[in-house]
Amino acid sequence: MNFASDNSGPAHPKVWEALTRADQGYAMPYGNDPLSLSVADRLRALFDVPDAAVVLAATGTAANALALACLCPPWGRIYCHRQAHIEEDEGGAPEFFIGGGKLTLMDGAHGRFTAETLSRAIAETPNGIHSVPPAIVSLSNLSEAGTLWPLAEIAEVVGIAHRAGMAVHLDGARLSNAMVAGGYTPAELMRTGLDAVVFGGTKNGLPGVEAVILRDGTKQQELERRRKRGGHLLSKHRYLAAQMDAYLTHDLWRELAGAANDAAARLASAIGTEALIHPVEGNQIFCRLSRAAHQRLHAAGAQYYLIPEASLEGDAHQLLSARLVCNWATTQDQIDAFSALL
Repeated sequence: MNFASDNSGPAHPKVWEALTRADQGYAMPYGNDPLSLSVADRLRALFDVPDAAVVLAATGTAANALALACLCPPWGRIYCHRQAHIEEDEGGAPEFFIGGGKLTLMDGAHGRFTAETLSRAIAETPNGIHSVPPAIVSLSNLSEAGTLWPLAEIAEVVGIAHRAGMAVHLDGARLSNAMVAGGYTPAELMRTGLDAVVFGGTKNGLPGVEAVILRDGTKQQELERRRKRGGHLLSKHRYLAAQMDAYLTHDLWRELAGAANDAAARLASAIGTEALIHPVEGNQIFCRLSRAAHQRLHAAGAQYYLIPEASLEGDAHQLLSARLVCNWATTQDQIDAFSALL
């Protein structure tokens, strides 16, 4: 019963098969092999941005940091949700890669800020040489609360940002889960006007690869140079490309995300609506359970995070918050075992 993270799940067999195929003979390094070049074109076609700058990176942190660094000057301001991954979980990497940058944090229910909140934050930003000027809006889809950004709301945010002369970055570690939940395609997503998208695979059945997609194709060389300078250009790049190639073939990304989302819906039903903190719209569940329930679950080997961290010792009736995450390989047996313990 491992619900600690979708990072904990295994890689899909089709991905290992693709890696085995790619491991035959010799191939040019640093992304100059035919498979790497083909995958970049496939991503451009999938997102319907034929002239986009595209690179692969091995981690989501690197992917976000590289994308933001290409769009934000060192003196620029980035608006994001208070619980955004780039604020809470990336160790200052975006600011490090940018060579500066200032995160301006916004509040909002269930991990998302509203268009009105963004407009107010921009309006309240001081002007003049003594202030940090607006540069980027960053949003996460799924959000850090596991909730979905509908296309109309993304387009509204993009419109506000563009009118203010800012670009928009989308942190897409769980983007496949979001697109399946929202019923929209990568091409429809890009038609909202997003400037940068990270298409994550590591949390959705791949050993480790993320795609960085910048709408402005003139950024290709800068993106590649920043990746190299930041130490994230893999010499044996074909192994990144092989993972992404399998991910794109027959929409494996959609199949795996759908399985994870479905498992989370079943687990949420077992937990019960009254215990949920946020709507379950993808593959993450945030809930409150009694300390006694957590004690039973942990004693039986269930793995998940208490948020914030808390001791299992104490008042058995006290409610403690937790996050549980399903992945493509989550089984009904795991869900049933968890439910029985509850």
